[in-house]
Amino acid sequence: MSRTTSRKQITRIVVGESLSRREDVLAVEEPLEIRVAGAPLSITMRTPGSDFELAAGFLVSEGVIAHSDQLNAIRYCAGGPADGENTYNVLDVTLAPGVPRPDVSLDRNFYMTSSCGLCGKASIDAVRTRSAHPVEGDDVRVADTFLTTLPDRLREGQAMFEKTGGLHAAALFDASTGALLALREDVGRHNAVDKVVGWALKEGRLPLRGTVLMVSGRASFELVQKASMAGIPVLAAVSAPSSLAVDLGRELGLTVVGFLRGSSMVVYSGAERIVPTPAAQPPAQEPPTQQPPAHEPQSQESLV
Repeated sequence: MSRTTSRKQITRIVVGESLSRREDVLAVEEPLEIRVAGAPLSITMRTPGSDFELAAGFLVSEGVIAHSDQLNAIRYCAGGPADGENTYNVLDVTLAPGVPRPDVSLDRNFYMTSSCGLCGKASIDAVRTRSAHPVEGDDVRVADTFLTTLPDRLREGQAMFEKTGGLHAAALFDASTGALLALREDVGRHNAVDKVVGWALKEGRLPLRGTVLMVSGRASFELVQKASMAGIPVLAAVSAPSSLAVDLGRELGLTVVGFLRGSSMVVYSGAERIVPTPAAQPPAQEPPTQQPPAHEPQSQESLV
């Protein structure tokens, strides 16, 4: 099966100082075609690994399935070279009996790059997929101090990023216990999220109430939609959200947190779920004591 990293010869230049040639480790990017009952549904550029989770999460994001019992099987099938060798870049999904097949209409061209999971959408209305797991009623509360720990925990779990410096990550946390439930990496941020959602589907955990999804980079419209489709009430990112992501978060009742760095963050929607730490009060100062004069001043009368 395809590896997640690849070694390439590179030339490193330090301007005015040195030039060296050596091998470097790069993140692998390959196409994955997702079929349903043999019919092509989507092609996405991804980092190989957790492909079954990626396909399952993608189907959840698209509203094709919402529960694990709606998915029958996923398998690799032949594709690529003329000699018929399996490239492990084509998946075929079998839905459970009675589950409608997705309708690949002209509203969407299902080709996706690694940078965008919504490329080809004909209109914004076409991507406002109705979620089977609405989040607006999720009354989870998350301490701001807990949120500030997530970027470092996400970074610590990025084994492939440590080698390549070229992968995004998504991690799912239990808001009550603080436990890390799943972490996945990929060249595409949306793929990493789909892999996490696919893991949850296979584990029978949907909807993901009471959880926080932490992502590297920015928070886009597509990530808010994917969180909503999985029933995740809180989405946090180390960088900025887009305006459309904020609009959708407010529309769906989903908490969107951006610029989560160090001890600060910006909450763009759903601020009622974030429990702030009370501001430290300066110590109370005692009023200055009145010192008695060294000697009583003499009256004017005593001076005459």
